[in-house]
Amino acid sequence: MTNVSGTGIGGGVWAEISGQARSVETLQRAVAAAHPDAEHREWFTNSWVITGPPGSGRSNCAYAFAAALLCPNGGCGSCPSCQQVAARTHPDLTAVVTDTAIIDIETARTLVERAWLAPTVSDYRVIVVEDADRMVERTSNTLLKAIEEPAATTVWVLCAPSEADLLPTIRSRVRVVSLTTPSPEEVAQLLVWRHGCDPERALRAAEEAQSHIGMAARLVTTPEAWSRRDRALQGVLTLQGVGDAARKAADWVAIAEEDGKAAAADRDAKERAETFRTLGLEPDAAIPRQLRGIFRELETHQKRRAKRATLDGIDRILTDVSSLWRDVLVTALGASERLINERRRPEIEGVAASSSPAHILASIEAVAVARQRLAANVPPALALEELLVGTVIGHRDPSRTTS
Repeated sequence: MTNVSGTGIGGGVWAEISGQARSVETLQRAVAAAHPDAEHREWFTNSWVITGPPGSGRSNCAYAFAAALLCPNGGCGSCPSCQQVAARTHPDLTAVVTDTAIIDIETARTLVERAWLAPTVSDYRVIVVEDADRMVERTSNTLLKAIEEPAATTVWVLCAPSEADLLPTIRSRVRVVSLTTPSPEEVAQLLVWRHGCDPERALRAAEEAQSHIGMAARLVTTPEAWSRRDRALQGVLTLQGVGDAARKAADWVAIAEEDGKAAAADRDAKERAETFRTLGLEPDAAIPRQLRGIFRELETHQKRRAKRATLDGIDRILTDVSSLWRDVLVTALGASERLINERRRPEIEGVAASSSPAHILASIEAVAVARQRLAANVPPALALEELLVGTVIGHRDPSRTTS
């Protein structure tokens, strides 16, 4: 299939789907078969799951699929319908994006009610659920019947890292489209096309983001994001004692909080302004007593979202730290692979020369353990401090080195 525009397969709404030719072709066949009289009608189904590692473009792919189903031209990318999908304002699109730890059952009940409504301007109503892995069992069960026996004009598109992140009852009732991690070169090409950035800078961002499309885009568009990444990695490999480790752990939490606040500041302000407008209040007017509960609920939601953003920021830091130790291991073993953190080569080579493979592997494993503790609701500062203190002690412990 010919690349018409951008970096995707077939152009139009697919132009920004990078490195996923097979999956895109599967979804394009489904769009072609969506008409009741279409040939190969079996290619179409009403319930889908798009899986793939973080940053592979799951949500981008889901919305491209939604746009193609809702567009009268099959996903041209330029008509009012496609533009409305891109802005998440299409009347026949329901987009569920959670900024908190779970998707609650009330949201699920609302989706079930909406799933039985007829489309208003298109042939289908499309419901996209990002982060479907954040549905607890009770929430998933609420959606089960609607997904198992959907209305003929409703299409469900769930996104999750893997099939294993969904309940078996959900997995058995959907068609799965699996994305792969695109290469740094493919991500760089997308960044150049989308943001007009320098190719060398785009490739560096793609490599340091480990092909995570969203993170790579943040690096090339937000200098502060790159500065925070550099600050997070500074001195990690050369901590000198428990005090250094504790200070670095506290710094990581501060960086994650700064990152979350920077990402949420505009959104929080817009939400508050929109609430004032919806309630017929002048901007920053005194809030009547009977309406204060609405604003308290908004503030509670924003605080939960800020907590989620901090945890996501910490997870990104741990991903970057893993890449750093990976580079140390590659260097220590004399492998010819290109380093993810090429700009830190002198520091990486110095640590590789003075560390045993056993210690390096233990450091990589310690990052995975820290992630497990965070998932178990261990306070971030405690989990990170334990990670870094353990790294320092392990580096000094002769029993964890090899001759």
